[in-house]
Amino acid sequence: MAPISPPTSLPPLRRLAEYSVADISKALRGVRDLYWPPPPPLPPRLLIPTRRRGRPTISRIYSDDKIPDSGYASAAVSDDECDVEEAVDSDSSDYLDELRADPLERTFAIKWLTELICRIDQLSPDDATIDADEARDNLLDEATAILAQFSRQQNDDEDFDVTRSFSFPADGKTVDIELNDAPLSTSDHTSVGLQSWGSAIILAERLCADPASFNLVAGQPLRVLELGAGTGLLSLAVAKLFPNMTVPSSRNLAANLHTNFPVPARVSAAELDWARPTFDAPFDAPFDVVLAADVVYHPDHARWIRGCVAHMLRRPGPDPASDPGGIFHLIIPVRTSGRHEGMNRTVDEVFRHKDNDSVDAVLRLGILDAVAIERQGTGIGRMDEAGYRLFKIGWVS
Repeated sequence: MAPISPPTSLPPLRRLAEYSVADISKALRGVRDLYWPPPPPLPPRLLIPTRRRGRPTISRIYSDDKIPDSGYASAAVSDDECDVEEAVDSDSSDYLDELRADPLERTFAIKWLTELICRIDQLSPDDATIDADEARDNLLDEATAILAQFSRQQNDDEDFDVTRSFSFPADGKTVDIELNDAPLSTSDHTSVGLQSWGSAIILAERLCADPASFNLVAGQPLRVLELGAGTGLLSLAVAKLFPNMTVPSSRNLAANLHTNFPVPARVSAAELDWARPTFDAPFDAPFDVVLAADVVYHPDHARWIRGCVAHMLRRPGPDPASDPGGIFHLIIPVRTSGRHEGMNRTVDEVFRHKDNDSVDAVLRLGILDAVAIERQGTGIGRMDEAGYRLFKIGWVS
């Protein structure tokens, strides 16, 4: 097996385009071989000279040492070098054990794999005979499988979450947010909610740059809800921009709340089942703004979300022209391949169709505006995301 380098020496992903498919495949093998080495081969047979009366002969013995044969141990030794243990002794096993136990190296490996999955589309095969999409898909599968192995290895005493830092420009200042992103798990479909996906990052950046366009105005005691919050990126951005706003979030993001707000702030987390919602506190009062990012993974999701938002979004005032009521901002990736292909179209279908989910005979939720956003070229989003659609949804008659 080739020498194993520490994860901190993995290829820098900001220069991913400079590396070949073979380079990245080799790097992935290095991570796998370090943390999940293949079974050791059968102990090598060593030729050991032994002294006997009469004609010298060579006897064959098996070494009991567990350290792989370095190559030197297989060489013939002289009569004065018959100590087998000394011939095969090496500190490589101790070195690898220390490397595996190093939390910095492990955390770096997990973060590198997570970022590689987001940036994999930047990689171009150096061999024209290789199908680029197939090569990237194979590397994506391999990286995801390794990341899932890290996740399965966690136990109650170990925490391999990855901390990601974001800085969004906001009216002459920056909004700084730290998030704990957990690795993906192939056995737990809910683990997608533990990641900060491209849609949330794009919406957070736009929201910080121009909050008024998202109906967020300083000085107004607004109630804001992030639906399907996951890591809570949008909730945290709003809470840092507007300390006077109340921001409940409909997923358990307590760890990220504490990281960004050690002193209790006016932002909280609570569970909400879209299919069978119960509108207890904090969902028992209307919201002025509802935010959601990348929350549609099934044909029923858009319909469930509409039912929840229709119950919780503030209704228009007596004069809808001056008080149109609350607004729902929803961003969805446009996926053109894979199991979630076309899910963005279900949003159009649900919110453009008037059916029995209408609030009353004349009032319903509809799409007020929809903006197409191009695929970001800065490592944001997964390779199956061709672009994004940002919907502005409100009350229509």
